[in-house]
Amino acid sequence: MNVLFLKRLLHGAIVPLAALALWQMLAAFGWINPQILPSPVQVMRKWFEYLSPMEAYAPEQGNYLVWLVSGELPHDAWASLTRVIGGFVIGAGLALPLGLLMGANQTIYKLFDPLLQILRPIPPIAYIPLAILWFGLGNPPAFFLISIGSFFPVLMNTIAGVRQVDGIYLRAARNLGAGQMTMFRRVILPAATPYILSGARIGMGTAFIVVIVAEMIAVNNGLGFRILEAREYFWSDKIIAGMFTIGFFGLAIDTAMNALNNHLLKWHRGLEHN
Repeated sequence: MNVLFLKRLLHGAIVPLAALALWQMLAAFGWINPQILPSPVQVMRKWFEYLSPMEAYAPEQGNYLVWLVSGELPHDAWASLTRVIGGFVIGAGLALPLGLLMGANQTIYKLFDPLLQILRPIPPIAYIPLAILWFGLGNPPAFFLISIGSFFPVLMNTIAGVRQVDGIYLRAARNLGAGQMTMFRRVILPAATPYILSGARIGMGTAFIVVIVAEMIAVNNGLGFRILEAREYFWSDKIIAGMFTIGFFGLAIDTAMNALNNHLLKWHRGLEHN
């Protein structure tokens, strides 16, 4: 298993490493303006500077580990992750029960679907003026925007999952005397789980997109805020360092969610075990 994982990791790293090598070569030959697009080495140097504590360690300051994570990057990353997870929990927590109800009950579906189809195409960014008007500045508008971005992917996938449960399973459950709650718990919910988890994965990705926009507008910390600050001072290397940080966090969370999906869906007949 470890050998297989290493092979996949190396295989997936070929294109990114080749792109970095090409980028560094173009920068080394002076074919690109370092003010516009700094070299990978320059970006990495700025990333470590962004990560490092801003002051030298002194024993009287207290715990060494606390000092070690006292740089701008750990604080900004923690602020962004807190907003992503908080907004996602709010959005998914509202979308999941509503999606289950709309998928299982045709009357509820007909009541809510027109309104949701009107709201769904509106991008979360369009809510920024209202979010600031309603909640002011700080974390509340950011949580609001992120929850909207997470809400609809989870909702639509949950509805689709419930409504596409194979009729054979439903008829078999009825023939065996299953009641409504038993059928929901033992047939509908397990069959819809792959869709729900796919929606959660998409919703988490959307949350990462929205948090950066929200932090550029409504708050004074976080990765999005730091990227906007770097733009004001024309620090291209810090902008790209922040962008890569967002990408790596997104990759880590998506990988974790994919591993969780595979663990929870071992029973699913469409899942390959290799």
